Order: sequence, then structure tokens, then C-alpha cells
Amino acid sequence: MKLTGKNIGILAAAAFEDLEFWVPHMRMVEEGATVTVIGTKSGVTYKSKSGGLTVKSQAAADELSADQLDALLVPGGWAPDKLRRDAGVLRLVREMNDRQKILGFICHAGWVAASAGICKGKSVTGSTGIKDDMENAGAVWVDEPAFRDGNQVWGRVVEDIPDYCRELVKALS
Repeated sequence: MKLTGKNIGILAAAAFEDLEFWVPHMRMVEEGATVTVIGTKSGVTYKSKSGGLTVKSQAAADELSADQLDALLVPGGWAPDKLRRDAGVLRLVREMNDRQKILGFICHAGWVAASAGICKGKSVTGSTGIKDDMENAGAVWVDEPAFRDGNQVWGRVVEDIPDYCRELVKALS
């Protein structure tokens, strides 16, 4: 188990993408990491974009600091549009980035990075629906399934989750 002893946060909000949340979550646990579900508030149950799955937040972003986490993952769906409006989420993302801790973004999650102001000059990917937003935030768009640019790991879409998870495990190992 490559990630034993690692503490990983995964952000959640209403309309998260089921697979982009649960597959990386399970993959990190499979490698021995402790995963904490982080929302804008603690103890809130969020429904997925499809409405079929739910997740309950274990902590609020404004209750945590980068010192408590080795990585922070942001799944896609419509949740990133809600997460990027929360000051606690943006502060935690910036703090993680400033400390060069691993940040994972897939699909629409780039919206959180853009709103946090951490992607200028960085290579990024995600759903093509956010390409203009990312370029307007100063990022360099790359059409690849998954890759790492410094402390940031990027995945494109659901079909690329295996590549994204491999990059996350490699970055955290």
C-alpha cells in the first residue's frame, strides 16, 4: 500500500460527479490513505449530479489547514461551481498550493483552481466546457487524459479516471 499514513481530503458539494468522487476516493483508500470528505459545512449530506449517490461531509473547509492534509482532491460535476464560491474552500486550496502539497483536479474542478488564482502559467486539463475559463485565468490548456504540473495533478473527464488515479498515486508516493 503506497499511501499508508497519508491524509487526503476530497471536496464535496451538491451535484458532484459520482465517478469522479468515488473512484479516486476508493483508489486512495485502497492504497492505504485516510480520506476525509470536506464540504462547505460539516455534517451535510450532498447528492451527486445523477442524484443516485450521496456523501456526507466530515469536516468544513474553513475548519482545516494545509498542515492537516497531504493532498486535496476536487471532483467535477456541478459541485466545483458551488465550491469556488466558498471562502474557506478557496483559502484551503491556496494554502495547499502555497505549501506545494498535492492538489487533484478533474473535469470541471478547474473552476476551483481558477477562482483560487493558482493556475496562471500552469498546464491544465479538464472538460472542454471549462477550456475558455482556464485560459482566461492564465492557464495553458493541454488535451491529455491526465498529467502532473508541479504539485497539481489534472484529469480530463470520467473516461480518464484510471490515468488520473495513477498520476495521483505516483505524485503521493
